[in-house]
Amino acid sequence: MPEAERRPAYYAATSGGWRDWWTLLHPPYTAWHLSYVVVGACLAPRVETSRLIATLLAFFLAVGVAAHAIDELHGRPLGTTISNGALVVVTAVGLSGAVVLGVIGVTKVGLVLVPFIVVGPLLVLAYNAELFGGIVHTTPGFAAAWGAFPVLTGYVAQTSDMALGAVLAAGAAFALSCAQRVLSTPARRIR
Repeated sequence: MPEAERRPAYYAATSGGWRDWWTLLHPPYTAWHLSYVVVGACLAPRVETSRLIATLLAFFLAVGVAAHAIDELHGRPLGTTISNGALVVVTAVGLSGAVVLGVIGVTKVGLVLVPFIVVGPLLVLAYNAELFGGIVHTTPGFAAAWGAFPVLTGYVAQTSDMALGAVLAAGAAFALSCAQRVLSTPARRIR
């Protein structure tokens, strides 16, 4: 079987070393979910670059790093050779880093950010570790956690408030994420 057919995803590098870390980051999916943070932030009347960068970094650490490390620990869907110990450390560092950035953000944004700092790591753990009987590890759970939530967080991090436009954009991100999940699941099964 050709190498491209054995890879677990089209963007996956051949197994081993730094290539496993590249594969673990799920670059297209990480970029997609980070783009929702940008959408939310850009709905604000004024975008503060430092807040946007901090929010993007927090989501990269939580979703791009920690969530994907938990996923790999839970069944090895990418087939990397990264040790379980390294994946646990990366998960802890990623989530801790995201929370620290959020706590720093509270000093700039206000207490309105606290629920997002609490809910974000819970979504990462509940979705990727399939906690609570997998109730969050569903198409609506995926869409809420990786579509709507980043939009709302991006907006609140900029404005310290919530607005109808942000809620509508979160609804659109939810719908797009549902569609992507519904369309990609059969494609993965075919692969």
